Amino acid sequence: MATFTTTLPNDLLDLLSQKAAEYHIAKNKLIEKALRVYLDELKKAEYIKSYKRAAKDPDTLLIAEEGMADYFRQLNELDNE
Repeated sequence: MATFTTTLPNDLLDLLSQKAAEYHIAKNKLIEKALRVYLDELKKAEYIKSYKRAAKDPDTLLIAEEGMADYFRQLNELDNE
């Protein structure tokens, strides 16, 4: 595991110490968990942004509609079996 050194504002360090003690977890583990959650949220935001962009693209919408038509056809075929 690599070592990372940083500076943080005193109020944030105080809050970190307080929450680490409250949850009985090491400060570095709390920072690790918080960073993982934050990075996951950034990834989700990127997906949302790309889907919103795709929703405005006529070619993407056409492909999606064609795919839904095929899916609907398959469902109907299964119902008729």
